[in-house]
Amino acid sequence: MTNILFTICNTVILFVWASVLFFPKSILSKYLISFPWVPLAISFFYIYFLVLSGGIMDADFSSLEGILKLFKEATPESAAAGWLHYLAFDFWVGTWIIRNSQKNEIKHPYIIFPLLFTFMLGPVGILAYSVVYFSKKLRKAS
Repeated sequence: MTNILFTICNTVILFVWASVLFFPKSILSKYLISFPWVPLAISFFYIYFLVLSGGIMDADFSSLEGILKLFKEATPESAAAGWLHYLAFDFWVGTWIIRNSQKNEIKHPYIIFPLLFTFMLGPVGILAYSVVYFSKKLRKAS
């Protein structure tokens, strides 16, 4: 069951990202970025996997050794929960980038690479979008 649910979540998020990346003006994309529907749905699966894995009550997040222990002792359910955590937050950040770019009149082609980076590399996407955002602000100011 873990593999099936993981595969469903992973497949759905690919289609969702493709929609907002390549069809940003579609009704579906507008719906997806209007409210965090996708991260909320993923959150239910995240909680499900977290419960199945026994939770993280004894996890040590205060040291690198503690984090390494989490990875070394991972189960399929805890690994799935960890991955879904990334999927939910990366997509939420992606929708924020889209809304912020629209509010600041940044054309969609300029945010495609930041969105791809957000999808694949999280923080690198935020950095890439910040470069686009501040470049636009500097051009507008001069």
